[in-house]
Amino acid sequence: MTSNTRYKSRALRSEDGREEKEYVGFATLPNQVHRKSVKKGFDFTLMVAGESGLGKSTLVNSLFLTDLHKDRKLLNAEERISQTVEITKHTVDIEEKGVKLKLTIVDTPGFGDAVNNTECWRPITDYVDQQFEQYFRDESGLNRKNIQDNRVHCCLYFIPPFGHGLRPVDIEFMKALQDKVNVVPLISKSDCLTPNEIRKLKDRVREEIDTFGIKVYQFPDCDSDEDEEAKQKDRELKESTPFAVIGSNMVVETRGQKVRGRLYPWGIVEVENQSHCDFVKLRTMLVRTHMHDLKDITCDCHYENYRAHCIHTMTRRMQEMLQKMQQQMQHEQDL
Repeated sequence: MTSNTRYKSRALRSEDGREEKEYVGFATLPNQVHRKSVKKGFDFTLMVAGESGLGKSTLVNSLFLTDLHKDRKLLNAEERISQTVEITKHTVDIEEKGVKLKLTIVDTPGFGDAVNNTECWRPITDYVDQQFEQYFRDESGLNRKNIQDNRVHCCLYFIPPFGHGLRPVDIEFMKALQDKVNVVPLISKSDCLTPNEIRKLKDRVREEIDTFGIKVYQFPDCDSDEDEEAKQKDRELKESTPFAVIGSNMVVETRGQKVRGRLYPWGIVEVENQSHCDFVKLRTMLVRTHMHDLKDITCDCHYENYRAHCIHTMTRRMQEMLQKMQQQMQHEQDL
């Protein structure tokens, strides 16, 4: 028989008449988890997808203040025509205020660059499934202490700014990955558009996402005990999707201050100015507020669906093998 009883710390009287609380010590558990997590470090895998020239590499470098593509070779027009979709990984260890992050960027050069883009997303979906398969094998093995988590936790999908909404390749790509990874759509190079054009394009993309039933990453609702400032920031993030972003690795001077931005003949576009683009909101969501939620959804939803499918397939095959063995044994007995 199992019984659950709740106890609360009792207030005792000391010799001098003051109240003292019984203290067991389990209130320090969050501190223990924090110290252990910081010591172990964190890992995060981010995939960027979109056709060439939309500023994927520049945006990633701007987000994490690093240079992941310094040795990259730029292809000419002829090489890009014959290029197929490839998967490239870049891993960098970042440390900030004693917290270590192992960041893996998965790039998809060649996506959407061909004349015929039929199922050009197949190598990308295969890669995501391969990471699930590898994690499933490691998890089912004998040594499970040092499992490397290479599962893709988030996919930033870049939508061109010069269209009138989603293209067929955009729709098919997001539908192919919606049940495998958290898809976050972005409007790239938004400095090509006026504020009014950005609003219209955002409305059109949101409308088409609903029309075609595309499942993109959904922000979780704030807890009821959150303060009003946190709730307001959460509403702003939800209203800003898809994020209109600008990336830049250049530091320019404006109003006596050095900022990260782009210099044009008509003025300066500041990457971290929220009146110019949604870069700060994307970085806030991706790094400061929702990184853990992206990892939780990957583990608890996308990976669990893959794992359940694998176990179901293995069980069905085992039953078929047993059934064949029984039929063979019965056949031998009849003879």
